[in-house]
Amino acid sequence: MIIDTHIHLDDERYEEDLEAVLERAAEQGVEALIIPGADAVTLPRAIAIAEAHENVYFAVGIHPYDLEGFDTAAFDEFLTHPKCVAVGECGLDYFRLEGSEAEQEAEKQKQAEVFRAQIRIALAYGKPLIVHIRNASHDARVILEEEGAAKVGGVLHCYNADEELLVLAGQNFYYGIGGVLTFKNARKLVQVLPSIPKERLLIETDGPYLTPHPHRGERNEPAYTKLVAQKMGELLEMPAEAVETLTTKNASRLFGIS
Repeated sequence: MIIDTHIHLDDERYEEDLEAVLERAAEQGVEALIIPGADAVTLPRAIAIAEAHENVYFAVGIHPYDLEGFDTAAFDEFLTHPKCVAVGECGLDYFRLEGSEAEQEAEKQKQAEVFRAQIRIALAYGKPLIVHIRNASHDARVILEEEGAAKVGGVLHCYNADEELLVLAGQNFYYGIGGVLTFKNARKLVQVLPSIPKERLLIETDGPYLTPHPHRGERNEPAYTKLVAQKMGELLEMPAEAVETLTTKNASRLFGIS
C-alpha cells in the first residue's frame, strides 16, 4: 500500500496515457495519489482528473516560479471541494534568482509574500501545506514558524536533506521522500534519512520529474514509488512492505485520506 503524495498528473506529459499510468500504479499497490497545485492554468485539469478517479485528490496552490496573477480569492471555490486535501505547493525557491542584488531581493520578498498568503489560507481552511523549498531553508523555516503553520502542518516536498529543517518534525511537518533517494549523488539525504522520525516520512514521485534509478532519463510515474520504498527500507533496515504501510498511515493522517 502506497500513497503518492506528490504527482503532477495534470502535466501534459501524462495526457496521452494517463489511464495506463494509473493502472500501472495500481498494480504496484499505489492506493491514492495527490496532485499538487502549481499554477492556475493546470488546476482545472487536476480537478477533472480527481473527479474522474476515486483515489486521486488535489491541492490548490501557486509554485514560487508561477507567481504572476496570484489571487487568493480565486482559491476559494476550490478549497471546499471534497477532493481538495491541501494548500500548495507553495514556498520559496532561490535557485533561479537573477539580476542585480536589489532585483534578487525584490524577488525574494515577492515569494515570501505569496508564501505567507498561502499559509494564511491553509490556516483559514484547516488544510495542511505542501511546501516547496529550494536554496531557501532558513527563510522558509522562519516564515513557517512566524505564521504559526504548525497548526495545520504539512509536508516538506522533495525534502532537501537540510538538517535545519529537521526541527519542523516537532511542528507537525512531514518529509516527502522521492526518487532522489536512489541517486548516486544523494549522499546527504542518505545520511540524514535515519534522523527523520519514522512517523514523519512520506513517499512521493514528483512525476514527471526526478525519476528513480534504474529509470533515470525516463518520465517518472507513480508505479516507481515502489523503488523509493525499497531504497528507504534498505537504509532504515526495514522490510519495504513495512515502509509502505508506515508511510501510508502517515499520509492518511496528514491529508485525511481514509
